[in-house]
Amino acid sequence: MLDLPTYGDVVAAAQRLQGHAHRTPVMTSRTMNEELDAEVFFKCENLQRTGAFKFRGAFNALSRLDIQQKRSGVVTYSSGNHAQAIALSAALLGIPATIVMPHDAPAAKITSTRSYGGNVVHYDRYTEDREQIGRDLAEKHSLTLIPPYDHPDVIAGQGTVAKELFEEVGELDALFVSLGGGGLLSGSALTTRALSPHCAVYGVEPEAGNDGQHSFRSGAIVHIDTPKTIADGAQTQHLGAYTFEIIRRDVDDILTVTDAQLAACMGFFARRMKLLVEPAGCLGLAAARVTKASLRGKRIGVIVSGGNVDLERFCSLV
Repeated sequence: MLDLPTYGDVVAAAQRLQGHAHRTPVMTSRTMNEELDAEVFFKCENLQRTGAFKFRGAFNALSRLDIQQKRSGVVTYSSGNHAQAIALSAALLGIPATIVMPHDAPAAKITSTRSYGGNVVHYDRYTEDREQIGRDLAEKHSLTLIPPYDHPDVIAGQGTVAKELFEEVGELDALFVSLGGGGLLSGSALTTRALSPHCAVYGVEPEAGNDGQHSFRSGAIVHIDTPKTIADGAQTQHLGAYTFEIIRRDVDDILTVTDAQLAACMGFFARRMKLLVEPAGCLGLAAARVTKASLRGKRIGVIVSGGNVDLERFCSLV
């Protein structure tokens, strides 16, 4: 039986992150409040170090390694945001880091990962198994594998996003969270059940990659082929063992949105809130817009999970 992380682990992670992670702003938009007829609070993790919430979980996990593990180094696999987070966290802590990234990851994410000192190893996300590549590298070079979401310390670190949100705005009626592998969603659910127990928690996936929705409703982890969606940060094939158990226990539902809806939200953030948000970072808002009839008069939280998108790509989508 898995030893699942708890809200106590989230609190401990928050202490480790003090002075290292940004306490990102919570923003509001009168325009969106009027559109949804609700009070909406955006937790802007696109303004976090490395441009996404992933820094929290990565730094928390690496800071927990023992001396020998730090000396030997770490390996991970990621489409970009976790890659950058591990690379920067490793640099800050003096740990060698190898990152397995798809060759078609956004150029900005690859460049940033290398600039932080990460050793990038490319693979084909549609024909190769990144998890197996990571395990092979770990075994061959005696590295510690830090997966992008299915790790108790990573989950606890991600839970600090919602912790800061509730501390700033109080209890909410609903919280919308981007869902890829489930680290952010499961961490947010742990925090929500502790700080705002009556708040409904919704995970949001791209319509083309709704493995989490299938898993949630079937009661077992469902594996899919790599989905083709503009939300590269959510192109996961399955939930993790840890994340699935927390999600099915603490989350109310998993929703999906289309790529067109994500692109529309990118435009809204840029035009009305002056925020650069990547497609996966728009999942929460897109779902809130789709379900707005049920949100009237309520207090809503939306986690804006990241802002790492190539400017050329952004322009072509918006």
